[in-house]
Amino acid sequence: MSAISLVALLGGTTVAVAQESDPAPKSCDGVRLTGELPVPEPGQAVSGRITIGADCKPEPASVQHGPASAASARSSGTATAATGHQLRGWNEMYDCCNIRMTGLYTTSSWETADGRIPTAGTTATQEWNREPWDAGWSLASQTAKDDCVTDCAAVNSEAHADFTYQGVFDPTGDWYANTHHSYVALAADGTASCRFDVELRHTFVGWNWQYGCE
Repeated sequence: MSAISLVALLGGTTVAVAQESDPAPKSCDGVRLTGELPVPEPGQAVSGRITIGADCKPEPASVQHGPASAASARSSGTATAATGHQLRGWNEMYDCCNIRMTGLYTTSSWETADGRIPTAGTTATQEWNREPWDAGWSLASQTAKDDCVTDCAAVNSEAHADFTYQGVFDPTGDWYANTHHSYVALAADGTASCRFDVELRHTFVGWNWQYGCE
C-alpha cells in the first residue's frame, strides 16, 4: 500500500498509512491506523472500527453511536460545587476470529469549577491474549502521563503500550507487534475529545481495530 486513505463519517476521521511491505504470504503489510472521535453526551458512547480487507488494505471506518456501558456512568454535582466528569476509552486489536489480541484502556476523571479544572487524572491499563502453552502476546512496555493534574485550564493525557507476539502463528517473535497510543483532551467546560493510533508491524486479512470513548 502506498496511498493515504482518509475517511470522515459522523464526525469521526480515520487515516491509514502504509509503513512497510513484505511479500511473505502468511500476512499483510504493516499499517498505522488513526481514529479521532467526538466525545458523546453523558450516557452515550461513540466507537469506530476498521477491518483489514481481502486485498490487505484497511476498509473504510465505520463509526457508531449508542448507549454507554454501565461502567462509564458519569457523576454530576450542584451548581455551587465542583462538577465531576468521567471518560472511558478503549483501543483494541482483534484477529480474524474476533479474538482480542491486544488492548489499551484509559479512564479519565476531572472536576470543573469556575472555569478551571481543580483536579484531574487518567489511569491506563493494558490487556493481551495468551496461548495455553505459555505463548502468545506479551506487554513489552507501557507509559502514561498527564500534562496537568491540579488547577488546570485544560488537561492533555496520553497513554502508550507496546506488545510483541511469539507463538503458534510465529515462533520467531519477529513478525507481529502492536503499538497502541491513546490521547485524551479534557476541558474546563466539561467537554473532552479522544484520539487513538495503532501501529501494526504486520497484519492479517480480517484483523480489525476497535476504538471508542464513553
